[in-house]
Amino acid sequence: MEWTRLRRNSGDRGMDEKRATSGKGKAPKATRFLDIDAWIDSTLYDIRFEASELWENITIFFRRFRVFGVHRFVAELFSEGCTILACGAVLMLALATPAFEETRGDWRAQDDYAVTFLDRHGNEIGQRGIRQRDSVPITEMPDHVIKAVLATEDRRFFEHFGIDIVGFVRAMVENLRANTIVQGGSTITQQLAKNLFLSNERTVERKIKEAFLALWLEANLSKSEILQLYLDRVYLGGGTFGIGAAADFYFDKQVKELTLSEAAMIAGLFKAPTRYAPHVDLPAARARANEVLTNLVQAGFMSEGQVLSARLNPAEAVDRDQHDSPDYFLDWAFEEVKRVLPEGAPHALVALTTLDLELQQAAEESLQFHLRQYGNDYDVDQGAIVLMDTDGGVRALVGGRDYGQSQFNRATHALRQPGSSFKPYVYAVAMEAGFTPDSIISDAPISWGNWSPQNYGRSYAGRVTLTTALVRSYNTVPVRLAHDHLGIDPIEELVSAMGVESELNGHKTMVLGTSGMTVMDQATGYSVFANGGHAGTRHGIAQLRTHSGEVVYDFRRDAPAPRRVLSEQSVSYMNSMLVQIPEWGTGRRAALPTVRSAGKTGTTQSYRDAWYVGFTGNYVAAVWLGNDDYQPTDDMTGGSLPAMVWQRLMTQAHQNIELKPIPGIENPLPQGPAVASKGEAEERESGLEGRQGMSRATRAAIEHMNRLFQQAPALKPADGPHTVTAL
Repeated sequence: MEWTRLRRNSGDRGMDEKRATSGKGKAPKATRFLDIDAWIDSTLYDIRFEASELWENITIFFRRFRVFGVHRFVAELFSEGCTILACGAVLMLALATPAFEETRGDWRAQDDYAVTFLDRHGNEIGQRGIRQRDSVPITEMPDHVIKAVLATEDRRFFEHFGIDIVGFVRAMVENLRANTIVQGGSTITQQLAKNLFLSNERTVERKIKEAFLALWLEANLSKSEILQLYLDRVYLGGGTFGIGAAADFYFDKQVKELTLSEAAMIAGLFKAPTRYAPHVDLPAARARANEVLTNLVQAGFMSEGQVLSARLNPAEAVDRDQHDSPDYFLDWAFEEVKRVLPEGAPHALVALTTLDLELQQAAEESLQFHLRQYGNDYDVDQGAIVLMDTDGGVRALVGGRDYGQSQFNRATHALRQPGSSFKPYVYAVAMEAGFTPDSIISDAPISWGNWSPQNYGRSYAGRVTLTTALVRSYNTVPVRLAHDHLGIDPIEELVSAMGVESELNGHKTMVLGTSGMTVMDQATGYSVFANGGHAGTRHGIAQLRTHSGEVVYDFRRDAPAPRRVLSEQSVSYMNSMLVQIPEWGTGRRAALPTVRSAGKTGTTQSYRDAWYVGFTGNYVAAVWLGNDDYQPTDDMTGGSLPAMVWQRLMTQAHQNIELKPIPGIENPLPQGPAVASKGEAEERESGLEGRQGMSRATRAAIEHMNRLFQQAPALKPADGPHTVTAL
């Protein structure tokens, strides 16, 4: 190699001398280009030569470490482990970054608001914000209170690093033995991370964030600080947050005065505060407290003799009103207070809300009833409801079936696809653009780029009116309207103008409801149809005043004036179509017996979400049913269970009130038997007749019996006298 380099350098010097003597004066242009080319070639050659020489030296060096046999296997294993470790570190960093974003801001500080909430009639319904008596330093709490909590929630709290691998494995083994969930694997640190930064939504993303945030809390707080925050902020039923508030509510005592039996009863609430609340079900609360005492013995924190007295003398809770607090509404209303409160106003307030307790109870009852009766049939376990009057006042809000099990508010925070219940927004833009309910449009196959939507039954009706298309919920018609006539931007603009705060995705599939929306936003959007085309009326706070009576906010005085977003003609056109959906369209189960209503069903792909959103001249209500983990339901459509939930609630809401007509619809009373018979005929054709009144198992049994009767051979008349055989 050295010889090759010397020869090349010698050749280069000879060429340079030849150039120097080949002419006089300045070298020609062609020669200069050749010089540059030669320099580039020489430089690249040198770089390649040096690189190959360096690589050879490195190879020779590392040959010293070459191993064989068992040693090579160990080295390869170590190398692969390092590679996997590096990839895992990168993956963990990618997953941890979104979680750590949640820790920005002053997360330690609790809001310094203290708000007492009243319903629309002035009755107290709950409180939110700080109450100084709620925070009791753990150094001042009795030893048996701390032990009862740790024995039940996290026995290895002072030993693990935020995630208890041993406890998780033990919980899984116990759950497998019992063939059900009897123990949880989450540590106190994980539960605190969820309470501080996350929601109760059951998703993989939330669990990953929870794990990283638990590690972050362990790195930034002491064990005592973590336990203090947990005991101060955990929900313990009865509208109480924190162990101090629970001691006051259930036993009219301070934490330091709690006996062992009382501490065991409170510790038992951590698992399911609604189910084990002593003011709701005292026997269940005592049975759960007895389990806590057993946990104390099994964990080695106390002996059987020490807990015997508490077993023989169970706690007695003070007599409290058994009415459940409207906690989902209070959580939302508390955020509304902070949003509307003028700058510089006092933070200790009394809030007069728009909530109607009777309607709230009716909404909760309707959801609970139908999930209890039909939840297993449809494989659905969650739902949410928002009911407001046509002036925008929120009268009822249900964010889930059990606040004690999950404080995640599905009515205000869950973004779920609305499906066909989004179509009225598209039709409203069409009405504003000059279409009418009688305008003819083609229900036929259509392609928008590589997207070719189809109708639910995969059939097409040809040329139809917009009324028929909306009532029958044809998919190709709104797509054709948006593609050929309207565009996507005007639809987005109108939806936003109607008060919908959920951010739409702007994709062409949006016209069929693929963009996530909240139940609150659906009720808000439909309220424009019920309110004659005006938006900006949604509210939950009617008035805020100090405890001395000074009014610091009044909705009628301080809120922006309603704005018109739809013309009277467009509202009349839309309502004339929407009222027909409960009469002979997809929402027949939502038809009310005493008043005419309007509404729209919605069902998403794979039956993950089902909606019914509708209104009368008095109220607007949006109902959503589905599963937190986005698992498909068992063929549940918006015209089935959601329409039934809506119908039961609105029937109750319209008792003993003055019935108002829907804007553009003169007669508020239901239509005559001709419409009903038409709906019944279509229900028979679609196989839905009688489904509301019986379960799937009953229907299946009746259908099976019917088939047996049809397939059975005809009976032949017997010869001679008739005989009767006893069965």
